[in-house]
Amino acid sequence: MDSNLSIYTTFLTLESLDIPTSNTLPAFIFGTLTYCAILVFNMTVLLTIALNRKLHKPMYVLLFNLPINDMLGASAFFPQLVYSILSQNRSITYSACFVQALLTHVYGAGSLLILSAMAYDRYIAICCPLKYNTLMSPNNLLKIIIITWTFDFTMIGLLLAMNYRKEICSTKILDIHCNNPSLMKLVCGDTKLNNYYGLFTIAFTSSLSLLTVAFTYIQILITVFVKRQSDAKSKAIQTCGTHLIVFVCLQLTGLVSLIAHRFEAVPLNLRRAFGACVMVFPPMINPLIYGLKTKEIRQNFFFSCKKVSPTKWKKKFNE
Repeated sequence: MDSNLSIYTTFLTLESLDIPTSNTLPAFIFGTLTYCAILVFNMTVLLTIALNRKLHKPMYVLLFNLPINDMLGASAFFPQLVYSILSQNRSITYSACFVQALLTHVYGAGSLLILSAMAYDRYIAICCPLKYNTLMSPNNLLKIIIITWTFDFTMIGLLLAMNYRKEICSTKILDIHCNNPSLMKLVCGDTKLNNYYGLFTIAFTSSLSLLTVAFTYIQILITVFVKRQSDAKSKAIQTCGTHLIVFVCLQLTGLVSLIAHRFEAVPLNLRRAFGACVMVFPPMINPLIYGLKTKEIRQNFFFSCKKVSPTKWKKKFNE
């Protein structure tokens, strides 16, 4: 181990991907196509909401933030990954590693906070419909979005700042991508404060989002079943069900991935698998669930496609 290395001039080494040379090109193509698919799916949801005034409602404005967050997380993970696969070089500068870790954690915490805000919106819409326009007015909606992103960047920024501008005693990143636990293991000296704040951040964010989602959905189901409206029941169960699938998957994979770093007995491949799942599956699944499963978005997407269809453009050109 080298001691007291300057973080400004140091290259770090990420864990090997253990991809055989014969599989390098297929792995590169697969990773690139996956990243492109994530961008296309999320941009489709973004543009569908942005270009259709019928979707300029609180529910869809909050949803608008989810693909932005997903593309942020995917862009923090995939470009460096596919480059290292093709070049067979697992080196990364400390500064680049720090930025990747920052964006990765902003994405993770942001996903939970945005899903919590969306659950709150559905709670107000179903349980307090007469107060919905007041509680979810444009000003209040803007406040919710600003608070969500500000809290996310502030909390994660402070978490990463506690490991920055310190000398490091190792250059080995114990993961396939950079994150706070792996950066913390590089720092010389006592890191108990960093570790405690990291655990507090995990516990606070997870508990806040879990309690918010659990409370809102329990109240929604109680309200729907008390009213005994079969249509409302099926719609609420469908909405809550898809939302809960995304939320539970994100919670479990994220918690296991972060906590696994703090227990050496956890198998290396298990930690890698859960870490990759957090970065790959939510950005891929979210636009499919909220795009294909949401009737309004699906209808407006096809309507937008019809408006820009080649046949229509030919007619306009001939006129």
